[in-house]
Amino acid sequence: MQPEARLGTVKLVGAGPGAADLLTLRAARAIGSAQALLYDALISEEVLALAPAACLKIQTGKRAGRTSMKQETINRLMLRLARRGIDVVRLKGGDPSIFGRVGEEQAFLNSHGVSTEIVPGVTAASAAAAQFGFPLTHRGESRRLLICTATAAGGGLVEVGRKSLGADTTLALYMARDQVRDAADQLMSEGWLGCTPAIAVENAGHSAARGVAGTLETLAQALDVAKPTGPVVILIGEVTARASIASFADVSPARALS
Repeated sequence: MQPEARLGTVKLVGAGPGAADLLTLRAARAIGSAQALLYDALISEEVLALAPAACLKIQTGKRAGRTSMKQETINRLMLRLARRGIDVVRLKGGDPSIFGRVGEEQAFLNSHGVSTEIVPGVTAASAAAAQFGFPLTHRGESRRLLICTATAAGGGLVEVGRKSLGADTTLALYMARDQVRDAADQLMSEGWLGCTPAIAVENAGHSAARGVAGTLETLAQALDVAKPTGPVVILIGEVTARASIASFADVSPARALS
């Protein structure tokens, strides 16, 4: 009797914000032993270089507003590779459990008998706060952190019921680069003060990161001047006033670092 063919495994790995030295050891080991690597568009070359020379590398896209591989196609590709006995690493920016569709991919693979493992990574809010020198929570200023997406599947602004949040909240908005003005207007209509400190960080965790800081009322204007093209995370709350950012005379009282 012929032995049953071995199924490959799939590791759903967070690559963190981009720099290879911000990978977890577990993530680096997973990449270093991968037989196939399916990676998102924002994964840096220094992270990809950790994969073995013989590793099959497939870029899956996943950039907002740009043509990318459909989720169904990615799911089927991982399944096909695993059925061939190949150990796959599905490499995602940041942490795969934060807006990374890891639940969808895990459920699909598990339903077809493929074993999966989730490997966490540093998320953009943590990378931004560390890079620009401020805490996400701070005694007397912020006792909770809310991470949410600003953009719905159709491109519109997401309503997440922010009315119940107090001034002791740090709000992190992901996928918010093109929604800053609408998000700020919504928050102010719900009682948030326009003078609440806020910061937008482009390419958090990269050496080329930029921070643009101001207030809830002025941040959209500051970003109009800065014209970011990379991924942006918006952080709103008193703790962001602690960010270390040089003065930016063009947009007062906002501040920016390039």
